[in-house]
Amino acid sequence: MADLTGKTALITGSSRGIGADVAKFLAAEGAAVVVNYRQKAPRANKVVAEIEAAGGKAVAVGADLTAAEGVKALVDAAVSNFGGLDYLVLNASGGMETSMGSDYALALNRDAQVAMLEAAAEVMPAGSRVVFITSHQAHFINDVATMDAYEPVARSKRAGEDALRALIPDMDAKGISFVVVSGDMIEGTITATLLDRAQPGAIEARRADAGRLYSVAEFAAEVAKAVTADLPTGHTEYVGGAESFRK
Repeated sequence: MADLTGKTALITGSSRGIGADVAKFLAAEGAAVVVNYRQKAPRANKVVAEIEAAGGKAVAVGADLTAAEGVKALVDAAVSNFGGLDYLVLNASGGMETSMGSDYALALNRDAQVAMLEAAAEVMPAGSRVVFITSHQAHFINDVATMDAYEPVARSKRAGEDALRALIPDMDAKGISFVVVSGDMIEGTITATLLDRAQPGAIEARRADAGRLYSVAEFAAEVAKAVTADLPTGHTEYVGGAESFRK
């Protein structure tokens, strides 16, 4: 990874899991980090405390990405606390929560992603980058069926990826590159846990097919690398197990 001193990164959904580890990796390389949470402030504050204890800079911002004011709050936090925004990592996703309504998956995984990117692009300078995190199950959903319990989420995330890719010409005009990181089922994530609960044995079956599954920290490290890697805009970086989806 490059020296990120003087750069600012915003990672959505970063109070725990993959997003939290990406925030720590980028902060360790010198980036000032905006840690986003929706409800769990103590978790986000803990991530910030760990970054600061290691000598880094970070701020926790509570914001719901499905609300316009939440999106604005995140961009404003990057600018007011650190003077700008250089890297946007679109990590937040969901849709398996039964309490959030039938349209929540599309609202979060497509509409909110587009709104976040458009707002961030207004302040991001030429040479900055947007990274969208998805799963192989979502990325390949048009060609490879997935588990019934995950299909609505997978289709909403694919819709989000397609909507973001449609904005590449606008990003190109601003000098902003766009990269997708697609991963297999990740050990220890809430999505994998919910899927295994809905379809017992799902994690073990996927592990057997892929050979092994990445841990949260291992996958987050690959996402962090993609933030500054020499990759062409529009590139998809596959992390673990993609061969079984590309047969």
